Amino acid sequence: MRERGEWRTLLWPAVAAAISLALTGFYPAIKLILGLDDGLDGLRLALGGLSNFTIAWLFSRMVEIGFGRMAKRSRPMPRLHMQLIRAGLFVVAFIATVMLFLGQGWTGALASSGLLIALMGFAIRNVVADTLSGIALGLEAPFRIGDWVEIENVARGRVIDIGWRTTRLMTRDSTYMILPNSQIARQRLTNYSAPRREYRAQVEITLDHGVPVAVARSMLREVMQGARTILQEPKPDVRVLTYGADGIRYALRYWVPRFDRDLDCRDEILQRVDQAMRERRISPPRQRIELAPGWPRNPAGDCTGRTEDTVDTVNGRVPVASA
Repeated sequence: MRERGEWRTLLWPAVAAAISLALTGFYPAIKLILGLDDGLDGLRLALGGLSNFTIAWLFSRMVEIGFGRMAKRSRPMPRLHMQLIRAGLFVVAFIATVMLFLGQGWTGALASSGLLIALMGFAIRNVVADTLSGIALGLEAPFRIGDWVEIENVARGRVIDIGWRTTRLMTRDSTYMILPNSQIARQRLTNYSAPRREYRAQVEITLDHGVPVAVARSMLREVMQGARTILQEPKPDVRVLTYGADGIRYALRYWVPRFDRDLDCRDEILQRVDQAMRERRISPPRQRIELAPGWPRNPAGDCTGRTEDTVDTVNGRVPVASA
């Protein structure tokens, strides 16, 4: 069924190319039969130009079918790749037609149209910049359709289309974003789906000095081993980052199966850490606010007659002044 549709796609380009080639090839015989004079040689040139464009049309349809078969076996191919090839074929047909009408070589044909191209390029320079950036992105392929990417200071989302001037993303909040290719080319880009979908992330936790490092490692490792959203191969691990005045800071490193599960993985890890700390009655580190140097200190009261007291906060008990 699919092959029948492909043949239908090729039918009209093939018929048009065959007719135009036949008319071009048999033009001397047709001119003799119809009794046309030599002043109508422009008709022969027009038939030659028509042949060039119909052949380009036929080849573009053939390439389109080939790309469609490749997309069935792997990821969808960006429309930009197909459009680049199609545009290249028609540009070649156009130059060949110009050469045919001018009766000169490639150099003369290009020189005669160079000024016009320069003026048009200046008038639409922004469009040209986006288009050239799109061509560069299409050739280098830093990302493909379906990849999760982050464009620094611009956007983060899944690539759903790559065009000549713009690239379209769908964020995790289902927001549809259309970005100019020139803007993407100027920013640093991170591809979370290449060279493979899984990648390593980490969560940082600070525990009190009263919790031995060995005990903290064992607890945090057990927390990650029971998590369902993260990958267990490669195995998650725990690293000590800093040993500071506010406590000991640990990094829980784990592997995320794909970018759109990142928030789910982080949420589960933090929830399990909270549950484990409550079960073991481990309190978060306490922070203490120190008075600035030169401030009068007096356990019973200072120059204002206030005494020092403490209140419970999220980070522990913090001294405050009370009358």
